[in-house]
Amino acid sequence: MSLIGENIHIISPSVKQAIIERDGSFILDLVRRQVDCGVKIIDLNIGPAKGSLEGSMRWLIELVQDNIAGVNFSLDTTSFTELKSGFEVLKNPSIAFLNSTSAVPERLQNTVELAAKYGSNLVALTLSEAGIPKTAEERFELAYAMAEAANAAGIDNSKIYLDPLVLPVCVDQAQAGTALESIRMFKESFEPEIKTVVGLSNISNGCTKEFRPLINRVFLILALGAGLDAAIVDSFDAQTVELHNDAQNGNLKGIWSALYKMSKNFCELEELEFDKTNPEQAKIYKTAQILLNKEIYTHSYLGEIN
Repeated sequence: MSLIGENIHIISPSVKQAIIERDGSFILDLVRRQVDCGVKIIDLNIGPAKGSLEGSMRWLIELVQDNIAGVNFSLDTTSFTELKSGFEVLKNPSIAFLNSTSAVPERLQNTVELAAKYGSNLVALTLSEAGIPKTAEERFELAYAMAEAANAAGIDNSKIYLDPLVLPVCVDQAQAGTALESIRMFKESFEPEIKTVVGLSNISNGCTKEFRPLINRVFLILALGAGLDAAIVDSFDAQTVELHNDAQNGNLKGIWSALYKMSKNFCELEELEFDKTNPEQAKIYKTAQILLNKEIYTHSYLGEIN
């Protein structure tokens, strides 16, 4: 499984200002710190890149490539112009991620052609002009159409990363389970097997700040059990990175191992064995209940566990 660092994102005022001002020292420090945390695929999220952000994708890529070795990129923008200019200067475009396409016809055609031209990985969001479908079956229909278009352009399934689009658990609680179901459906329905990716922090967006890391971690383990191949994460959340590494190396312990196996083997959460007297394990279990829609989410859902 691959981790993609989310920390260069214009949603951060300091990052946006650094890009506008072409503050190379700030950006390079941010990249180096992510790499030091063990995350070597860096998402460059410049949004629509309008006005003072025009040309920023090319600048970011050239800056990092010229100063830090061994970094891979995820080019994350809704601007097709920025995507093209970014790929033009990539030294290793075949291992980069084009983030992203959707099922919107014009976007799909343009991005598929660009990914095919450079042999890159393609992130495909299950999103149409009508928005994000509510069910896993509807998301699969979009996924199939996008995969078919990519295959027709010569892109192998091993290069396609389907994103079921995780919604915040505090907004639509049932959608966490739908995302997991979508991942399973994607992994089971394509031959050769296709890849999957999520933006991990989306699951906890809007939740109580102190609970967000735990919500992210529990969802990550459930998603890994469902067949997840990549996640865009906060590189500076050391526990999440460590948990990912343990899962990759087969070193998950205790309730984390139990949750992974439960998700992988389609078992019921109620059958999960854990130390009910351990407050940390109780919090993990309660979080899993929330994510699997077994209990109602509230912003204080862990308040009674000490």
